[in-house]
Amino acid sequence: MLVRNLLSTRIPLLRCCSSSAPCLFKVGDTLKLTRTFTNEDVMEYGKVTFDSNPLHFDSDSARNAGFEDRLVHGMLVATLFPWIISSHFPGAVYVSQSLHFKLPVYIGEEIFGEIEADNIRENKNSYIAKLKTRCFKNGGLLVLDGEAITILSSLVVAQVHP
Repeated sequence: MLVRNLLSTRIPLLRCCSSSAPCLFKVGDTLKLTRTFTNEDVMEYGKVTFDSNPLHFDSDSARNAGFEDRLVHGMLVATLFPWIISSHFPGAVYVSQSLHFKLPVYIGEEIFGEIEADNIRENKNSYIAKLKTRCFKNGGLLVLDGEAITILSSLVVAQVHP
């Protein structure tokens, strides 16, 4: 399952980086990840979190509540943010995350997650980064936004190759 999910995920590199020099993360830089959540993802997430809300598991319940079909858990969608951070900054400490759910995400939809450096300050031997966090679907419809605070040991962006 994990291998299949990783193969269906694309991780674009930081837009400012060239292959010849290390890239330093700075205010305004954006890191992105794309993922399509599957039925299996939703089932496994429900088991791990004990979330048995029928909106995630029963199409009729979801439609009766006014949705097109079964929903991906909002918190599952939000896992894109720590994935982006940990992929590019191994050992980063995730301090906080606010979330605002804007639109439903349905199983099988391609979701683009991104973090954008909003503020970075040095703190002794590390950096505290305040990040704008957003997820989009269907060519730019905002489904989720918020803010994260992380502690980074370095501003060098680890290059992730899909």
